[in-house]
Amino acid sequence: MLKQKKSRRIEKVNLNSQSQFIPKFFYLAAKTVFSQHFIRVSILVALTVWTIWLILTGPIQALSNLILNWKAALTMIFGSMVAGGTSMGGGAVAFPVFTKVLHVPPSEAKVFSLAIQSIGMSAASLTIVAMKTKVEWRFIRWASLGGIPGIILGSVFLAPVLPSNVIKFSFTMMVCSFALVLFALNRTRRRRNLAIPSWGKREQVFSLVAGLWGGVVSGLVGSGMDIVGFSVMILLFGLCEKVSTPTSVILMAINAVVGFILHQYFIGDFVEPVTNYWLAAVPVVVVGAPTGAILCNFMKRKTIVRMMISLILIESVSSFLLIPLTAKLLCSSLFVFAIFSSIYYWMYKSQIYVARNFVRSRS
Repeated sequence: MLKQKKSRRIEKVNLNSQSQFIPKFFYLAAKTVFSQHFIRVSILVALTVWTIWLILTGPIQALSNLILNWKAALTMIFGSMVAGGTSMGGGAVAFPVFTKVLHVPPSEAKVFSLAIQSIGMSAASLTIVAMKTKVEWRFIRWASLGGIPGIILGSVFLAPVLPSNVIKFSFTMMVCSFALVLFALNRTRRRRNLAIPSWGKREQVFSLVAGLWGGVVSGLVGSGMDIVGFSVMILLFGLCEKVSTPTSVILMAINAVVGFILHQYFIGDFVEPVTNYWLAAVPVVVVGAPTGAILCNFMKRKTIVRMMISLILIESVSSFLLIPLTAKLLCSSLFVFAIFSSIYYWMYKSQIYVARNFVRSRS
């Protein structure tokens, strides 16, 4: 009898300990997660955006629009994580998927890309700042100044006169040429800078030109400031990918906000159905983009490079499969490929800022 009572007591203790284990585990896991400042910032931003989204559109209307435009939301689950974690930007996913798969007109896809990145990449930028991730603020400031006239030039003057297929394929050729040079760069043992080694008028001019170039591309396809800025930082300034990637995210966020304001208040083409796509994707990107930024912070440099090249390869293959090729389009694409390959190769071979030792930022 005594043995039976003891065994029952032991069983009760075991049951009690098992029942208490799960709540304790979740409590400790939640405590660990929320102890991180950048996690709290990301959650606060997401809750704020969700609240505004529900208040402005109404809960029923917001959910019905989300269900109706689920394809846009689904696209941006992956697109927002790419936006926060790489220098390709969410527009680099949204624009090709919308134009090639969902058959959305390029003009609408471009406006959507800028509008959604103004939310998602801004949220990712706040997370990057909260994590105290190393970025090159000097390049951000000067490239952003060049990006303002660049995106105006691309959106207002070039986009209306250039054929849509030429714009789509030219972007593919630009990023494809960069991928080839990036692959070649990572086959060498060249060391990387943690910041631009010197900063003067020449570096300011380089940054302004990069911003102008990136702004024009963003004005044409809704994304591009990030990949252009990333390419200049990597190939010309010799910056490490771990620094260049979050820098390009913040740079694209600023450029996207400028582009969104331009299309909303001056050009006036942020209208339905673009607004419906945007409202469906907003609650997704404020979670996906910061998540991508957090994951990128823990990735190795070579992993980031492999992801970049893989994404560019997917972009290139999809363009060749889904865009009808004509002789005129092929010739113009080869011309664009040759031009950008030459620019990237010059930056790669210039070695103006070759790193002898890793240097610290002086921003």
